[in-house]
Amino acid sequence: MTIKLAFVASRGQLANGAREELTRRYGAVPEAEADVIVALGGDGFMLATLHRTQHLPAPVYGMNRGTVGFLMNAYDADGLVERLGLAQEEVINPLAMRATRADGRVIAGLAINEVSLLRAGPQAAKLKITVDGKLRMEELVCDGALIATPAGSTAYNYSAHGPILPIGSDVLALTAIAPFRPRRWRGALLPKTASVRFDVLEPEKRPVMADADNRSVRNVTSVEVRSEPEVSHRILFDPGHGLEERLIREQFV
Repeated sequence: MTIKLAFVASRGQLANGAREELTRRYGAVPEAEADVIVALGGDGFMLATLHRTQHLPAPVYGMNRGTVGFLMNAYDADGLVERLGLAQEEVINPLAMRATRADGRVIAGLAINEVSLLRAGPQAAKLKITVDGKLRMEELVCDGALIATPAGSTAYNYSAHGPILPIGSDVLALTAIAPFRPRRWRGALLPKTASVRFDVLEPEKRPVMADADNRSVRNVTSVEVRSEPEVSHRILFDPGHGLEERLIREQFV
């Protein structure tokens, strides 16, 4: 059986060299005609590729030609077709962000890893948090807060001391970034179906920006976040190196 491959690469010399070599060895077709899209780069490029190709039926198989490569497989130009035949598939639903700016504009975005709110000035942000229409925190004084998916829980969320979430756990992590009040609040675990709203208190004095993966919105007054089950990202991993294994392994290093 012939498998049709499309190769995409980040701007780095290492990634582009790998694309040239793989194309020469295995041939290449346009993304829309591919059975598998092979992404060459780091995690940031993998996220960008997943977003850009989410309308296509082909899954994405990443090979690390970047730095960390948590979402990537090890690079090896040999035996690629055989590896793809044995690869295991993970399906990820992104987060949907709806951010309202001070000028009234509403900006929508999707995030595979997390939606984060960050202070955009010298003073700490003040946030009000509502979950499924119920007020849960009247005032969180912090550098920011984020909602992370299981796939993104080892990224910014983990750096902010949030929990690592197993794939398939159907929960989201709500994590504070450098919280000042309440000082000992460590965040919360929420059902995947939860709808979370952040209202920015004193937005002129304490401006806040919102990020959905790599999409930034400045001067937000409120941000609503929920899981988007209508969008599915298909990612391929080598056997024994899927997201579940990586999430477990990350907790023992």
